Formats: sequence, C-alpha cells, structure tokens
Amino acid sequence: MDIAEVAARSGLPASTLRYYEEKGLIASTGRRGLRRVFGAGVLERLALVALGRAAGFSLAEIGAMFTADGRLAIDRTLLSARANELDHTIRKLTVLRDGLRHAAACPAPSHLECPRFRRILAGAARPVSKRRRVPGQT
Repeated sequence: MDIAEVAARSGLPASTLRYYEEKGLIASTGRRGLRRVFGAGVLERLALVALGRAAGFSLAEIGAMFTADGRLAIDRTLLSARANELDHTIRKLTVLRDGLRHAAACPAPSHLECPRFRRILAGAARPVSKRRRVPGQT
C-alpha cells in the first residue's frame, strides 16, 4: 500500500505516518515514485500504536514494545503498572464527578452551608500526601 492508502485506511495524515516512520514505529518497504510503500502489517502496527497512545504510553515507550525485527515484545509489568495508574485516575475522577453532581443538585441555599460540599472542599484543599488513602491505591 502506498502512503495515501495507509493514510485513508488508518485515518492518520501522511505527516503522522512519516513521523512514526522517523521514530521507528513503522517502516516503509520502499517507494513507488515519490510515495512511500508499506507492507500489509502496517495497519495492525498502527492499531497497536493507537492503543498504546490511548493507554497513555509515550511514543518512545510504544517503540520499546517492539523488537529490532519488528515483533511485539510487551513488558507485562509495565502494562500492570499503567493499569494501576489508570485505576488511581479513575478513582480520582469518580470522586470529582460525584462532587460536581452533588454541587449541581445540592438543595442547600448556599454550597458553603452544605456539609457534604464542605467535606469535598476540605478534601480538595488538603495536600495529596495528607489525603485519606483508599485501600489498594498507590
């Protein structure tokens, strides 16, 4: 496939494909005229890159998940650590979401008169190191 077809099928601009090639994430197999040509496996490789980016990995971290000959070699410990980070982020965002929903629907005349809102406010004002830890949270 030439670069235009890869761009169309992957939804990525050709500039991103060239950048990913420069970073060693994908490799062209040659040229057809002035256009780069890629093997059939490039779309799967791009899907792996997209999955890694969605999980919050840097391009360098994603690149390290491939061997020199292009095979996948994912560090399972790294995946587990990232999953733990995501769990922590989800817990924080859930508390934030619940606090916002409460504040939006709170029947108190003033948010500062609401005991629950004041607890949320106090929790937000504490330094991270002094906040109550949730079991299993790092």
